[in-house]
Amino acid sequence: MKRRRRISYAKYGYIFSIPFVLTFLIFSLYPTLYTAFIGFTDLKGLLKTSFSVLEDPFQNFRLILNNASFKLSLANTLKIWVMNFIPQILLALLLTAWFTSNHNKIKGQGLFKVVFYLPNIITAATIAILFNVLFGYPMGPINDILVKTGALSQPYYFLTDKTASQVIVAFIQFWMWYGYTMIILISGVLGINPEIFEAADIDGANDVQTFFLITLPNLRTILLFVLITSMIGGLNMFDIPRLFNLGQPGNATLTTSLFIYNQAFSGSYLYNRAAAASMIVFAIIAVFSLLIFLLMRDKNLAREKKEARQLARQLKQGNFLKKGGGQ
Repeated sequence: MKRRRRISYAKYGYIFSIPFVLTFLIFSLYPTLYTAFIGFTDLKGLLKTSFSVLEDPFQNFRLILNNASFKLSLANTLKIWVMNFIPQILLALLLTAWFTSNHNKIKGQGLFKVVFYLPNIITAATIAILFNVLFGYPMGPINDILVKTGALSQPYYFLTDKTASQVIVAFIQFWMWYGYTMIILISGVLGINPEIFEAADIDGANDVQTFFLITLPNLRTILLFVLITSMIGGLNMFDIPRLFNLGQPGNATLTTSLFIYNQAFSGSYLYNRAAAASMIVFAIIAVFSLLIFLLMRDKNLAREKKEARQLARQLKQGNFLKKGGGQ
């Protein structure tokens, strides 16, 4: 009887992954490594192609870290991110609890989800123009409403107020991304074993108890993903601050990405300093991501994995000693 030949399909998986690997190497990894290298050079000036490594390789990094505008942009970025992320995650969690509740059968859930997610698919340029018109001076919908309701005695120029500009940019970021966060959290809830919720219903748990005692603990991994991706997106905030108010007034909405853009392309063409700033921001994101991961990881699961590794190591050593003793 002939032995049936086994067919391995693993090679096809590798073949299909080649386009992605090549694209990643050419358009992502190479530019990142090249940017990191430029940070140690004297490359600056329009159309300049020749450059060399500086005698003091870390000169650009020190200049950026001591730059007042960079410090301000970093503070602005963190402030705007915190102002938009806290209400964003709270509203997304509230909507998630609302949509996934077994006791509230909401009609037209699909329509609500589309409406909430819609701001995320509108282009940043469109949204920036929209809010610029809404807060226009002296004629604008927001000013008209506030004046007619008596909240303001006369129109107010919001775009010249530093705090107002930061709040508006933070609100735009919140409005654009809360729907995306909600969808991610809902998908996480749908991945929880439904038998757990059924057991909670049988035990008489209400919606609040179910959400805080069952849903949230089981969403730890998804919340970690949301927090880290939101932080990365927040620290790379560029399109809305630039298109809405060009980082003004008084650099109040100047973010780190906008600072890097200004260094590289807004007349200065200081590519080396822009690259150094990019690497500093990359390092900040990496450190923050690691801290968030360490703070939010499941410590019980980590301890169980550590104990399992120790047990496996002990068993392996025991088998080795047995083999050694029998020789």
